[in-house]
This record gives sequence, C-alpha cells and structure tokens, in this order.
Amino acid sequence: MDVILDTLRLGLPVLVLQFAVTLALLGIGVALYMAITPFHEMRLIREGNAAAGIVLGASLVALAIPLAATLATSQVTLDIVVWGIVALALQLLTFAVATLLLRGLREMIEAGNLGAAWMLAGLQLAVALLNAGAMAG
Repeated sequence: MDVILDTLRLGLPVLVLQFAVTLALLGIGVALYMAITPFHEMRLIREGNAAAGIVLGASLVALAIPLAATLATSQVTLDIVVWGIVALALQLLTFAVATLLLRGLREMIEAGNLGAAWMLAGLQLAVALLNAGAMAG
C-alpha cells in the first residue's frame, strides 16, 4: 500500500499540472477557433441553430483529440505545450481550408444547413484523428 501511496504522491501533481496545461490549450484553441469563424456560434446556438451546435461541438472534439494524444505521449509539460500549439495550428488551418473549399459556409451554417455542418464536422474530426496519430507517432 505504501508503494501505491508514494506513486500517487509523486504522480498526482504532474498529472494535475499536465491536465491543466492541456485544458488551457483547449480553451485557447476554442477561443481562437471562435475568433476566426465567420459566424457567431454561441448566438446561433442560443437561437436554436442545430448546424452551429454540430459545428462547435465537433470543433471542440477535433481540438481535443490531438491534444489528448500529446498529453498521453509526452513526458514533459513543455512537450505538451509545444506539440499542443502545433496540433491547434493544424486544426485551425483545417477550418481555414474548409471555408475555402465549402463556398458559402457561413450562410449555410447560419441558415441551419445540417448537411454543411456534418461535412465540416467530419472533415475536422478526420484531420484531428490523423493529427493525433502523427503526434503519437
């Protein structure tokens, strides 16, 4: 039992620090995402726009997936920060490319177009999974 308690005493502070750093990166990623999107997700969600809810929910998961891979594979908190920033940049770039490929995305999401929302969600999640795989490499 002493071994378990010693392991917990030594490991818990590291876990809490690395988890907090990862949550902070996720918060920064979400804030940046909401800043670069041409629509106001929270307003649209409050108005009952399901497409905006799908897009924002998928974006949260898509940002979290590569951060989780970084958290799981990094030994040092600085690694989480560096690779977390890279992961977030790739995910934000994915959205930027998607807006170029899906002409009229803003209008479609604001109009509640679920097809456009699911397409964007799928693209973001697919890239997130590949991003996470590369990070875990």
